[in-house]
Amino acid sequence: MKDQAEKLREMIKKSTTSKNDISLKKRTNTTRVMAITSGKGGVGKTNFTINLAISLSKLGYKVVIFDADIGLANIDIILGVTPKHTIAEVLDGNKNITDIMTEGPNGLKIIAGGSGIAQLAQLNNEQLDILTAQLAKLEEYADFILIDTGAGLSDTVLNFVNVANEVILVTTPEPTSLTDGYAMIKTITSKGKHQKINLLVNRVEDNKEAKEVFNKLNMVTNRFLKINMENLGYLYKSDLVEDSVKNQKPFIILYPNSNISRKINGIALTIAGDENSKSNEIGFGKFISKFKTIFSKGGYF
Repeated sequence: MKDQAEKLREMIKKSTTSKNDISLKKRTNTTRVMAITSGKGGVGKTNFTINLAISLSKLGYKVVIFDADIGLANIDIILGVTPKHTIAEVLDGNKNITDIMTEGPNGLKIIAGGSGIAQLAQLNNEQLDILTAQLAKLEEYADFILIDTGAGLSDTVLNFVNVANEVILVTTPEPTSLTDGYAMIKTITSKGKHQKINLLVNRVEDNKEAKEVFNKLNMVTNRFLKINMENLGYLYKSDLVEDSVKNQKPFIILYPNSNISRKINGIALTIAGDENSKSNEIGFGKFISKFKTIFSKGGYF
């Protein structure tokens, strides 16, 4: 069996795209839209999103992060970048979606939500048409769109979770995190929007603890919600994460050979190789349709 490093080298070698030119073709024929969310704040959701995005970009994929957290601009802080534009300028008709993207490491692109996220709940028909037309342009560019939602069960968070084709729920072993994570799962599955939830367990001491957390949550969701969780993996508790935040550089760049970076790379390989979840079954057009439906009604919740 090929080891992780060999798989990474092969995938990078196959990639011929320049990671700094938005006009060049993406790697795949699909665009997968993944909402990365959590039941509560402080579980490392944004840090995971950024490092996963960079790992996917190292595999040759074109990745866009949509910062949909209305309260905190953590992506800016962790990456050490300051977006000059936000989605609000697209809503006003002053900018195209590609004009407001901020460049990140490895060709990663960031779309800052900013004040535009609050505006989404009050869009008129003209603004909604403008925004969906602009979002549709991302299909030509992005292999992956990672939506970094806020935490909790607010309407805004749930709307973004519902429009995504796939969901990654980030939790930690803490009882409060597990309880809030279960509440998130119950809410989104009860509406029938997602019957598959990928679970990422963050800040574990070892593999044993990670398995215990997954099994505990999966048992409860299976028993009471009739949902089987997908085990995406886990990340170790590590002081390197705090160091990377202080240095405003993602740990996968600052400490590429660390255990936690290797775990991120393994998760990226799992996601990239998951043929059953690719959006050729769901379609990017379905994402656009759901987006227009949900935000034209102010959300399902």
